Amino acid sequence: MTTAIWEWSFLGNSVRTWALAFLVTCSVLTALWLAQHIFLPRLARLTIGTRNGLDNVINGAIAKPRFWFLAILAVYAGSLVLTLPRNMAAWAGAIALIAFLIQVGLQADTLITFWLTRYRKEHENGEDVTTMSAVGFVVRLALYSLIALIALDNLPNVNVTSLIASLGVGGIAVALAVQNILADLLASLSIALDRPFVIGDYIVVDDHSGTVEHIGLKTTRVRSLSGEQLIIANNDLLKSRIRNYKRMQERRVVFTIRVTYQTPYDRLVRIPTMIREIIEAQPQTRFDRAHFSTYGDFSLDFEIVYYMLDPNYTLYMDTQQAINLALFRRFAEEGIDFAYPTQVLYTKKVG
Repeated sequence: MTTAIWEWSFLGNSVRTWALAFLVTCSVLTALWLAQHIFLPRLARLTIGTRNGLDNVINGAIAKPRFWFLAILAVYAGSLVLTLPRNMAAWAGAIALIAFLIQVGLQADTLITFWLTRYRKEHENGEDVTTMSAVGFVVRLALYSLIALIALDNLPNVNVTSLIASLGVGGIAVALAVQNILADLLASLSIALDRPFVIGDYIVVDDHSGTVEHIGLKTTRVRSLSGEQLIIANNDLLKSRIRNYKRMQERRVVFTIRVTYQTPYDRLVRIPTMIREIIEAQPQTRFDRAHFSTYGDFSLDFEIVYYMLDPNYTLYMDTQQAINLALFRRFAEEGIDFAYPTQVLYTKKVG
């Protein structure tokens, strides 16, 4: 009687074969569970404290496969013992492969996150953070796209070539509908790779200016001097002329002073020398030139050019203020008068 029960058939397989499949499933699941909880933790302990952070990789990714993944692998291993219909066997293999691909994707995503986090800690400037964020997005997009294509290619009765062709035709229509979004997305990638500006830079775009706070996939957020946040589309940014003041190495300063026409010649010729002495006495400056440039409507104009060796705006204003005060005092000592708009009327008595 017992022998007869073992020979009962279900879905083309005897009870004995089903029992063997169940035993294989339990054995494989137990082996995988032991490997996850005994072998891999020991390997992780061996790598604790490594300089390259290998222990973090193992603990975060390799040592923690999902239980559902182990269960699917175990069930698939048990199904190999059975004689299943061709279509059912194909679907069993496809499900196991998809589970494997999903697990690989999750592990690879963890590795990418670990790599990006470690890179950001070693390179904490804004340029690297922006670039690596874009690179991480592109790598993840390529990874999951590849996984999706492989999974579809292994599904029964699914022709990936025809599917890709149909998606290509539909993709053209979608691209036309969302071309502005795609343009901003590509612009974001271009900003990250070319790096015309990064987070923390002070930029001027057309009539707007401020400090870059965030570079997103579609927009860039800029905090203006008056406090409000400006949100600008990335594609619009690349079409504009951007002035990046944070990357200024030196600041060229041009200003004009005007003296009266009544200034004696001997004092007039000494003015460029006075100006040069005053500018060279200031720290972080490099004098360029000072010339009597123009006969104005009501003044004799001198054009002065010098460079600030430090581009800091506050330092520039402090220096310019010191130069202006020194000029005011020196001209007072020399008896030179600054000009201001005046008009002289000459009258002639007739008769």
